[in-house]
Amino acid sequence: MFAEHAARVSRLRSQLARIAPHDRVRLAKRTSNLFRSRAATKTPGLDVSDFTHVLRVDPLTRTAEVEGMVTYEHLVDATLPYGLMPLVVPQLKTITLGGAVTGLGIESSSFRNGMPHESVLEMELLTGDGRVVVARPDNEHRELFHGFPNSYGTLGYALRLRIQLEPVKPYVRLRHLRYRDARAYFAGLAAVCETRTHDGELVDFVDGTVFGPDELYLTVGTFTDTAPATSDYTWLQIYYQSIRRRSTDYLSVRDYLWRWDTDWFWCSRAFGVQHRLPRLLLGRRLLRSSVYWKIVAFERRFQIAARLLRLRGLPPEETIVQDIEVPLARAAEFLDFFEREIRISPVWVCPIRPRPGGARWPLYELDSGTLYVNFGFWSAVPLAPGEDDSVHNRMIEAEVTKLGGRKSLYSDSFYPEDEFWRLYNGTAFRKLKGDYDPEGRLLDLYEKCVRRR
Repeated sequence: MFAEHAARVSRLRSQLARIAPHDRVRLAKRTSNLFRSRAATKTPGLDVSDFTHVLRVDPLTRTAEVEGMVTYEHLVDATLPYGLMPLVVPQLKTITLGGAVTGLGIESSSFRNGMPHESVLEMELLTGDGRVVVARPDNEHRELFHGFPNSYGTLGYALRLRIQLEPVKPYVRLRHLRYRDARAYFAGLAAVCETRTHDGELVDFVDGTVFGPDELYLTVGTFTDTAPATSDYTWLQIYYQSIRRRSTDYLSVRDYLWRWDTDWFWCSRAFGVQHRLPRLLLGRRLLRSSVYWKIVAFERRFQIAARLLRLRGLPPEETIVQDIEVPLARAAEFLDFFEREIRISPVWVCPIRPRPGGARWPLYELDSGTLYVNFGFWSAVPLAPGEDDSVHNRMIEAEVTKLGGRKSLYSDSFYPEDEFWRLYNGTAFRKLKGDYDPEGRLLDLYEKCVRRR
């Protein structure tokens, strides 16, 4: 497997060598989990479609060697037979390991395991200047190793990664705990994350769903060897709806990891597939995030939703697709702002704490001693006459900054350039850019994430 990987690396370097020295370069990817629109470009693309192999799973060291374009669905299928899983498995099956490391990711194990890049032991990277380097936290490329997360392919591309794994049990027991007050809710979340227990039981997973100011659910999950029965949310039943109906539930570990993928959290309702008849007709194979991505791509191209709004005489809408983190102490404050100014429901909640050990990730630095709360919201809101089509997104950015938080860059961003570089450590980025892409063959972070080039 490693010899074949080396051959793929050699072919990729040959591709790069054939591109004119002063041309900008980007990946030629058929799929993406970014919600950022992008200006049309004739920039040459590197074909990395062959880098989709799990090279090795080692149950003794609890590690895996994985190529950068491996999806988490493929990776989980390779590790579960050994009773192992990645320390953090992002919510959607088509997210790639390389994408989650360079673009960040979280899930319900993040309160104890941080983000996916924090369990990476080694990265083989193709840099902007054409080198292939192996970066580790303690070698000559350690600054690149720590600066790669949140760089979104502007410093280089991950070809191979070695990551830590952790043991699993066959099932996950879920408890959905309802709260009627935001402050009590976040106090309960803090207690669970601090003690890793609830009602005397160990907690392995924590996330939450907010349906309204007086309907907030904290979901705690615990690995278990047995289950009296398991639920199935891969076809006719819808996971997020079960949170309001069931106080206790059991899922197989695989179904737990992908519980959000079948309905793209709750976003499948926009496509009309949360009714029983379309679900019967579509079946399990088509009820998944990869299919919804194709619908979104079609909509972006033809702007069907905007045309329908105009035909019906309704106001235009602003798309709001964001994930943000604020310190736990400011979480209730952010939710109050969000419910007052934005009014999207439901909202996903996920606690995250950087792993101990003192590692710094300069392009997305979080305080290692602080528990953060991620809020995920994905919908659209109507615009008042004369309102700019980014007004609500800009309000969110300003509020997150005011509360000492951070915003993920996988979707559209609107920061002025000076503020962007202050928030995302322009000094560290420019140094890495000078070391690994001095000719600027790859876009810089502001060009890619705000100017959308």
